[in-house]
Amino acid sequence: MAGSNRDVAERLRFMAQLLEVTGEEDVFKVRAYERAAQQVEGSPVPVSELDEKALVAIPGIGSGIAKKIASIVRTGTFPELSELKAKIPDSLPELLKLDGVGPKTVHRLWMKLGIESIEDLEKAARSRRIRAVKGFGEKKESEFLRSIAQYRASATRMTRDRADAVVAKVASVLTPGTFEVAGSYRRGKSTVGDIDIVSKESPRAVNARLRPIADEMINEGEQRTSVRCLGERVDIRFTDIGSFGSMLIYLTGSKDFNIRLRALAIERGLKLNEYGLEERTGGTFHTFPDEASLFATLGLPLIPPEIREDRGEIERALAGDLPVLVGPGAIRGDLHVHTSATDGRMTLEELAGAGAERGYEYILISDHSSTLHITHGLDADGVTAQGKEIERVNRTSVCQLLAGIEVDIMADGSLGLPDRVLGDLDIVIASVHSGLHEEKDTMTRRILSALANDHVDILGHPTGRLFPSRAAYDLDMDRVMEVAKGNRTALEINASPYRMDLDDPQIREARDRGLLLSIGTDAHEREDLGNISHGITLARRGWCSPGDILNTMDRDALLRWAS
Repeated sequence: MAGSNRDVAERLRFMAQLLEVTGEEDVFKVRAYERAAQQVEGSPVPVSELDEKALVAIPGIGSGIAKKIASIVRTGTFPELSELKAKIPDSLPELLKLDGVGPKTVHRLWMKLGIESIEDLEKAARSRRIRAVKGFGEKKESEFLRSIAQYRASATRMTRDRADAVVAKVASVLTPGTFEVAGSYRRGKSTVGDIDIVSKESPRAVNARLRPIADEMINEGEQRTSVRCLGERVDIRFTDIGSFGSMLIYLTGSKDFNIRLRALAIERGLKLNEYGLEERTGGTFHTFPDEASLFATLGLPLIPPEIREDRGEIERALAGDLPVLVGPGAIRGDLHVHTSATDGRMTLEELAGAGAERGYEYILISDHSSTLHITHGLDADGVTAQGKEIERVNRTSVCQLLAGIEVDIMADGSLGLPDRVLGDLDIVIASVHSGLHEEKDTMTRRILSALANDHVDILGHPTGRLFPSRAAYDLDMDRVMEVAKGNRTALEINASPYRMDLDDPQIREARDRGLLLSIGTDAHEREDLGNISHGITLARRGWCSPGDILNTMDRDALLRWAS
């Protein structure tokens, strides 16, 4: 079954892609599925709750596709999609996951060169066979190889939401208060490898509870158990209560952090391992039930997990100069949210209510501009009409909606809406959504041109990366930060688990240069608002204090900053 609108839309969109892959010549048939996918994705009502008559009432959905939607809701697919999938090699659709490879490209590669898999494409590119196809050349071969490398690198790691789901399933059979998730997950990295958990419970008891929920029990032991859950590896390390703090520090810190911490212990006449500290003279062994007590023994305050990377945090801790990192309690609102006016699912009223439930003072309404055609973005009249609706909702809302836009940065660096429209908005986000493979100089000049516009307040998802398929575009970030600071433009920390953009080294650099950063979930539906936690974690990894983050300002201060 496919319950959410997003699930249903993905099946419809996949059908449109497969039609093009197989060479469907009826463009209207392809567009019908694409249009239906957009309408389903943007519907404020779950289509799983609608009968076929109600589905047909949605613009862009006819009786035929309504039946297919009903089938997707019941079974997860529909006959025509299953039949089309049976006509193509099983490995062919995976090519669509590569950045810059669309269905028409897959069709040409398949028909002209017999390419049926990513491995086939890699071999063809390396042997220079791609350039033999009209319209492809040496540059295209290089782009294919780059996309393959990016896809493989990302495919071995989980997005944050995927990792959250795995952790939640394993945690459901563990006793609260007896375990802690460690590793890159706890450090808050943008993507996560295996999940590491430290547990104080009995191995026998935990293993018995894991078996019913695990895809596979890789190994079971008294010190470590490894399982596969939701297709991902989870390693559980067992320890007694006395050594819990030592083990948690050992399994949380990066390799470089742990090396530096061991070196510090040696300087103090101690030997550090996962079980505790041993005095090098006399051999007395000390165990630690919590992290703070071990850090204190080494002369350190508790170093937040997010910055345990050996990037100067130990030296700063020794000097008593660690930053006070931003936390959830300092966040007053979300600065990037989409509504049902374009490609979101929430109305203005629903967003205001959701913001109030989260205790927010404000939410920035930042729908797409009309130049991003696939989202039915807003033109000048649409922005004006939305502004009036925002005023109406704000009369009765505890959480105030801010009038904004996510305006497209066009190929020449101009913006997708005129200045007279942008000037009437509270806050303007400018983002690149097309031409993502431009040369470094071209992309840099394009973004700098947009930053020169006085109405641009925030540069949205600055590097354009998208997990797992799309790497950051080539960009002179040093120059971008320099100009952004000069123009008092903030850089966005986009908290979508598929973007996580900026990444923490760039956040740290921006913060050190004195730039302000904003956190936006890029939410399209209610549950996406919870991704603010990812943005906060990224900000913490970038050493940000509350004063570095726009979202910690109250509404009046924020509007004064943007004016």
